[in-house]
Amino acid sequence: MIRISIFLLLAGLLAGCASQPAGQPDASTNPAAEQSRELDPQIAETEEQAPFPDLNVEGGTGLTAFEASQDIWPRVRRGFQLEDGLNELRVQSHLDWHRCRIDFIERVSARSEPYLHFILDELEQRDMPTELALLPIVESAYIPYAYSHGRAAGLWQFIPATGRRFGLKQNWWYDGRRDVVESTRAALDYLQYLHKYFDGDWLLALAAYNAGEGNVRRAIRRNEARGRPTDFWHLDLPRETENYVPKLLALKALVTDPEHHGVNLWPIPDEPYLTVVPLPGQMDLAVAAELAGMEVDDIYLLNPAFNRWATDPNGPHSLLLPIERATEFHTALAKLPAEQLVTWQRHRIRSGETLGHIAERYDTTVSVIKRSNQLRSTSIRAGDYLLVPVAQRPTGDYALTADQRRAAIQNVEREGRRIQYEVQPGDSFWDIARRYAVSVEQLARWNGMAPRDTLRAGDRLIIWVRDAAVPDQEAGLRLPDLDRKIPGQTLRRLSYAVRQGDSLYRIAQRFSVGVDDIQRWNRIDGNLLRPGQRLTLYVDVTDLSG
Repeated sequence: MIRISIFLLLAGLLAGCASQPAGQPDASTNPAAEQSRELDPQIAETEEQAPFPDLNVEGGTGLTAFEASQDIWPRVRRGFQLEDGLNELRVQSHLDWHRCRIDFIERVSARSEPYLHFILDELEQRDMPTELALLPIVESAYIPYAYSHGRAAGLWQFIPATGRRFGLKQNWWYDGRRDVVESTRAALDYLQYLHKYFDGDWLLALAAYNAGEGNVRRAIRRNEARGRPTDFWHLDLPRETENYVPKLLALKALVTDPEHHGVNLWPIPDEPYLTVVPLPGQMDLAVAAELAGMEVDDIYLLNPAFNRWATDPNGPHSLLLPIERATEFHTALAKLPAEQLVTWQRHRIRSGETLGHIAERYDTTVSVIKRSNQLRSTSIRAGDYLLVPVAQRPTGDYALTADQRRAAIQNVEREGRRIQYEVQPGDSFWDIARRYAVSVEQLARWNGMAPRDTLRAGDRLIIWVRDAAVPDQEAGLRLPDLDRKIPGQTLRRLSYAVRQGDSLYRIAQRFSVGVDDIQRWNRIDGNLLRPGQRLTLYVDVTDLSG
């Protein structure tokens, strides 16, 4: 049986060095340990951005003792190949950080349980260092839905371009950067390429995995020109990269001798957990969960590449399932009629509707509707009917779709006052962040996005502001308080498209507002308007109705 258990992700990350490993000095008197308190802000940020459940296994695992021969960790240790670097201050600083956060290793090693055996098998088949099985701890804290400020996604944190370079498909339905099997294949391909590129030096290969081979190569050439050593430890690299390799070497030291360092590794059985199950075509993930006797969330956690309520209609047509569930799934699938893999809705086209409107309504894509109805163009006629694939269950039952994950992040309670902001045409993260006196990085993180992600008009962002800062930032706009009840008034926010021949005066007259109000609400300095331009208006609908 499998279950979902919620880890208290931030527990311990804020606790300081309250408990120390036996025989270790108190961190309050250890300058290196004190410095290490702030050494890994990425870890806290990564876990903060993924307030999702973790998949674990009931039964023989958990905190109960294992026979040593059944545990996977000795096998991990046997394949270690990297130089220790324990005399390097940078490695020691990260070890000190873990002394201050001794719960982190137990938590992240537990999170690795569904994936670790598969990754270790892949490394051994390629004769690669098994320390690389710890790299997803550095990259993503083994959170399959981790998404960084640099637009990197998945256990191995591929950015979009590098993912495409190594064959990871990315579209509305599916993101191969989060596919456990495909992203592991791509990551190991990339690391082997880098290992060869840097003449068999694994530390340089790892640095290049973080910073790119071009940056590392340029750092080597600079040192060559100065007559300096060109090993990793002597290169002038970005700060994040200079910490990247020491983080992995510190994890190696912890796994090598957890008792010495006062940490606990989650006991994981040395046996396969996952298997790839082929599908006959696109399948609703709720249907897949029913056939496998699993929760829908469990299906997503093993198949985090699927962004929506169903698998990609263009493939891959497969799922990762626990081995113990595969037989039950195969048996049930063989009995299921093909037309029940996905539910279909007969939709009557209304006047003014487009395929885009219909696709958005049913949470699918225009291309899927066109293919399902054998349409050669996007032209449709009111009164005709379309067959549209739809989710079998309510949206909330698919809690780990891209939209639901983002909503979960936006709903995390934070300090300050919560503001919901609707993105306007031409808005950027920088504009909005400046308006509300927050950083671009904060604004993106609060909304499960990266600063370079595209904003679309109509998107809703959550902003957390200090009360003292709000009047200063909103004074220039002086927006009406829609929550404030004014006798005889009902204010509503409207989006108005400027028409040919419109002027500020005509629009103000039409909606019974002032020209200066429209200018303030939309940050318009003059009187020039363009047809099609969108204006935000705050109008009294009781006045309009009269």
